Amino acid sequence: MNVGRWAAIFGAVLCLAAAADPADRLADPAQEARARSLFRETRCLVCQGESVDDSDAPLAADLRRVIRQHVASGASDGQVRAFLAARYGDFVLFRPRLIWKNAILWSGPFLVALVGLGLLISRQRSRGPAPAELSPEEEARLTALSQRSDTLAPELSSKNAPGLTET
Repeated sequence: MNVGRWAAIFGAVLCLAAAADPADRLADPAQEARARSLFRETRCLVCQGESVDDSDAPLAADLRRVIRQHVASGASDGQVRAFLAARYGDFVLFRPRLIWKNAILWSGPFLVALVGLGLLISRQRSRGPAPAELSPEEEARLTALSQRSDTLAPELSSKNAPGLTET
């Protein structure tokens, strides 16, 4: 049991060591931390759902190398993001810049909902007033007509038709 635990720990250490090649890391820990933060914000263009930090694709390794080069040369995080967006498009960033194209994209569902609400309100207004209730004279006439139709065609009356009930 104890040997199995040590084997699992040894395997985990090997996996961690293989996850990032120490030769690729920056010498300055602060710069490496900035680079790692940028890795998590950058989408792998091959995997598309993973960051370049999580991806094992060769393109992700290239992007990590490019980001490290920019960070080592003294570029700010914003400059690195701008470079990546200019070279690969805004899709490469998990949090794309707010530009007019993106604003239209993000506001589109709200605009559609507002147009739908406007159409609903205008349709409700154009329906006109609700029909007026029947006057007592009209109700009496309607009752007389319905009784008369029952006497003229009793087979069509709901009282005589099986399975039909009056409401």
